[in-house]
Amino acid sequence: MNTAPVNSTPAPAATRTRVLTGDRPTGRLHLGHYFGTLQNRVRLQQQGAELMLVIADYQVLTDRDVADRLGEHIEGLVLDYLALGVDPERSTIFTHSAVPALNQLLLPFLSLVSVAELGRNPTVKDEITHSRQSAVSGLMFTYPAHQAADILYCKAGLVPVGQDQLPHLEITRTIARRFNDRYGQVFPVPEALLSQAPLLLGTDGAKMSKSRGNSIALSASADETARLIRGARTDAERRISYDPESRPEVSSLLLLAGLCLERDPHELAEQIGDAGSAALKRLVTTAVNDYFAAARARRAELAQDLGHVRRILHQGNARANAIADETLAQVRAAMGGLVAAA
Repeated sequence: MNTAPVNSTPAPAATRTRVLTGDRPTGRLHLGHYFGTLQNRVRLQQQGAELMLVIADYQVLTDRDVADRLGEHIEGLVLDYLALGVDPERSTIFTHSAVPALNQLLLPFLSLVSVAELGRNPTVKDEITHSRQSAVSGLMFTYPAHQAADILYCKAGLVPVGQDQLPHLEITRTIARRFNDRYGQVFPVPEALLSQAPLLLGTDGAKMSKSRGNSIALSASADETARLIRGARTDAERRISYDPESRPEVSSLLLLAGLCLERDPHELAEQIGDAGSAALKRLVTTAVNDYFAAARARRAELAQDLGHVRRILHQGNARANAIADETLAQVRAAMGGLVAAA
């Protein structure tokens, strides 16, 4: 049984449908990122979509007082993308901060939403609750409008999101509709590309997350992967079974092995039987290391020439700027020179 994530919205086939997605450069991408989004991004690219990958460097400051090791993290994201199959000839990788015209859309977009609409966004409320900042910044509060600029500057038709990100996308859709109603048709109203991606738990039994320090990085060595999986939380029951409700930690490990081996986690549980968590962890370690061996080797090779990585990012930034400049020109024309250049 293939347990890989399945899109609930049909993926575009043999078209140039533009898809916007991306990541914040706050640390190494992990297994949850791959099976949650990265695998599907490569699939969309292969099916003909025009993939726009934003490295949201400005947005690091939404919930952090400083942006630590930003350059290193940006290059790490690009290395992960390339190693896992993103083709820079068919996809555009760019940094948020390198596209000034994109950020100029924020002011007119903020005029189209109310303070109340921003304040009751449940995703923002959750992010504020878990913020690392000593006080909530205005950037955090206006985060949905920033995301709207990311999406609408390139007129993306599809945006891959998890269920928790739907409120953000709904604000983007609202901004697009209101702009079109007020100034004339400029923006498409983007659709969500919902993923039924599996939730992988981290080594501590909570959701796998860069900020929690409980993740297994895609770029981890085979030995590091083995060490982290050996330390993963399980339970005291010896017989292995797949029961996500009652045995979430054991079940998450089985699911991870199933994703890597393209096998049903129930079947893997039966195979392990009474051999216990040590046998389970050995199986998971082998499955993960075998699955990612080629990508890790490719990443190590790419890391030997960071100049090439920077050139790819430079080219992606140039493409993104050309698109953003055209969109901003259309916005200025539609608004009758209200935001015209000096």
